[in-house]
Amino acid sequence: MYALIDRLIARHILYSTLLVLNVLVALAVFFIMIDGLKDYGKAGFGLVELIKYVVLKQPQQVYDLSPIATLIGTMMGLSTLALNSELTAMRAAGISVARIVGATMKIGFVFIAVIFLLGEYVVPVSENLAQLGRAKALETSLQKKSSGIWLRSGTSFVNIGEVLPDLSLLRLNVYNFDGHSRLSRQTSARHAWHDGDRWWLEDVSESVIVGKEAVQTRRVPKEDWLSEVTPEVVSVFAVQPGSLSIQRLHYYIGHLQQNNQDTRNFQLEFWKKIFMPLATLVMMLLATPFVFRQIRSGGMSHRVFIGIMLGLLFVIVDQSLGYFGLIYALPPVAGALLPIVMFFALAQFLLYRAARGL
Repeated sequence: MYALIDRLIARHILYSTLLVLNVLVALAVFFIMIDGLKDYGKAGFGLVELIKYVVLKQPQQVYDLSPIATLIGTMMGLSTLALNSELTAMRAAGISVARIVGATMKIGFVFIAVIFLLGEYVVPVSENLAQLGRAKALETSLQKKSSGIWLRSGTSFVNIGEVLPDLSLLRLNVYNFDGHSRLSRQTSARHAWHDGDRWWLEDVSESVIVGKEAVQTRRVPKEDWLSEVTPEVVSVFAVQPGSLSIQRLHYYIGHLQQNNQDTRNFQLEFWKKIFMPLATLVMMLLATPFVFRQIRSGGMSHRVFIGIMLGLLFVIVDQSLGYFGLIYALPPVAGALLPIVMFFALAQFLLYRAARGL
């Protein structure tokens, strides 16, 4: 009997969650489309590129919206059972609230596995393809390959090894060509940064070709670089924390620390991804007491409204604590975990009252 009840609860929650997720993703498509339309018609960014961009952004939206979708989906699925008097029959047969909650958590672990795989293996790839596709369509001379970022600045070709979060550059190489398309000068710099007016290069090595075979080389610790390349142009290749997997975030945080970069945003995103499965379970747990308290009262719309409000409240608290945590030097792990702990405590309190009919 218990296996049958588990399957019944899982089927209703799964169906409702997928339905809610489809609605939320449809809304996300609308907003991403609006964002993409700002660049529509510029350079090569046409209808096909816009559609590709919108489609490739969807895995990230599914990942971000999954806790809210599971909250509302669980509430809708259990409410359907309540409105059909199936929950009442279960309670009359001696099945406890804890047993029904346990069956709900079982399907929750399935959601966790899917969300984890999506965040680790699908989102990083799709986000990278979306950003690269948009950048290439808007600036055809801009390309990213295994050797780094390549772009053209006048008669020069620029190769950038990496764009850091503060939009400074690592492993910069500039190749200058003469009027006959022959290489005349090659400049390398370990690090480059923009002061608001011009670029500055650090640890510079320059090779100038004199005649057919002679090469003159010079080294300087620092010099300026006048270029048409702007921080805005290279910003599209700055790594975004949300587009990295947990493993890549861990590696990149260490890499940024070696380059004296602020890593708090990346650490916060790292811990949010670590705790994302826990947040999903807490959202499902939070949905259950409202159903048990209203088995004989209230309609589906009322419970959906409660679910939406709770989901929005979770997003607001989650974002606010993370933001203020960065400002006031709260440890990133605390900023990521505190919202989950708060809502878990709320779920436990409400379940305690529901189990006692309060």
